[in-house]
Amino acid sequence: MSSRTASSPAAPPGHPRPPAPASGLDRFFRISARGSTVGQEMRGGLATFLAMSYIIVLNPLVLSGADAHGDVLGVPRVAAVTAIVAGVATIVMGVWARHPFALAAGLGINAFVAITVATTPGMTWPDVMGLVVLAGLVMVVLVATGFRTAVFNAVPEALKTAIVVGIGLFIALIGLVNAGFVRRLPDAAGTTVPVGLGTGGELAGWPVLVFIVGLAVTAILVIRGTRGAILIGIVVATVLANILEAVFHIGPSVAADGTVNPLGWSLVAPSVPDWAAPDLSLLGHVSLFGAFDTLGGLMASLLVFAILLSVFFDAMGTSVGLAREAGTVEPDGTIPDLNRVLMVDALAVTAGGGASGSANQIFVESGTGIGEGARTGLASVVTGLLFLLAMFLTPLIHLVPFEAVAPALVVVGFMMCAQVTRIDWSDWGAALPAFLTFILMPFTYSIANGIGAGMIAYAVIRAGQGRAREVHPLLWLVAAAFVVFFGMGVVRGILGLA
Repeated sequence: MSSRTASSPAAPPGHPRPPAPASGLDRFFRISARGSTVGQEMRGGLATFLAMSYIIVLNPLVLSGADAHGDVLGVPRVAAVTAIVAGVATIVMGVWARHPFALAAGLGINAFVAITVATTPGMTWPDVMGLVVLAGLVMVVLVATGFRTAVFNAVPEALKTAIVVGIGLFIALIGLVNAGFVRRLPDAAGTTVPVGLGTGGELAGWPVLVFIVGLAVTAILVIRGTRGAILIGIVVATVLANILEAVFHIGPSVAADGTVNPLGWSLVAPSVPDWAAPDLSLLGHVSLFGAFDTLGGLMASLLVFAILLSVFFDAMGTSVGLAREAGTVEPDGTIPDLNRVLMVDALAVTAGGGASGSANQIFVESGTGIGEGARTGLASVVTGLLFLLAMFLTPLIHLVPFEAVAPALVVVGFMMCAQVTRIDWSDWGAALPAFLTFILMPFTYSIANGIGAGMIAYAVIRAGQGRAREVHPLLWLVAAAFVVFFGMGVVRGILGLA
């Protein structure tokens, strides 16, 4: 891969040509070539970690239920493996693929894993984690054979742009929901409307104020071009949150005893809990083919397929969006070292299952570090080292509530959505699938769902226009796979497996 120059998107127009590499570190990570500095990479890596660190707290809560034998993974153990797998995978991404993409346990997959254990008779945690490992191994093969990259190249430009915009909307929605600014609300009939403003249709509570202040500070600093704007916004919001918690003792939205406080912090209250040594006993606690013995080959294979399709396209879509935002996409539309990026992601899925922490994936919150200036793998190395450090300093993570990092996600979402102007809206055959792609990501809370709907729509509409030859054969194959994916419930019913 040739090194990038000052004319690439990584360096804003009008800026001088980047200086020659000043050190071996600079040459290895191509820091100057991508228009960055070591300071930017450090700030970006820290910003990404702060935006993602909640996963060390949230992943154990998602995977906290008991399996068929009554076994529980345990919050401390899951927190430890969540941190170590995220740390190692992110460092590998930085050193080998050299992109500012961080990885951690994917929220969509961990919820799927938890639901599978809770609702499938006989399934144990080692069994379901074995399915995740198998899906990861299949992905490794698909990347090694070039199939995954070929699918990426078969996606039309309009859908690639829509993926970027969709991820921007998705990131912004995550920020708004994490801050309690957007919530599900009951209507007059006692049912629910999809979303609403704040609590009971009104903005209330100190945590929401922290979000609003943080958003205002971050937006003003970004617009003014202040160096370190996003990180400064997170720090200001964090300091305010800790002061408010110390004075008013607000507490979390759901206490340890189950008490609900609608005006509380969305996950944990800013605090410094007692220190505990990391427990890594879950590493290797997996049964590779246990689910096949429990459920039978067909049902277990369908579950592997569901996991595979989700992680396959989540990574592809996320890497497109982040690379475009970082300005590391080549003039011909390709992403440097894409195969390495996808291989690290596939290995992270496998490792996450093998550690009983669920599949690890590229996180959309990496956009926070990119918004702070990260352009190279050095930022990922910083993020990864902070995850490893977090195994031993987990209490410090509790100092930064969701509400403090949510403003950064909203601002980064705005930056990514700005690419919507690249879509040719006069070509309805491409524009409508693009619209479905970016609108369904936030509305279904899934990147894969948006990509699937867009690909199916693109293939069907082009065929209806009499332009089926414009659809790449691989796109037809992927569209067919998504039809099966979306109709999984029907398929299970037909086969008597529901």
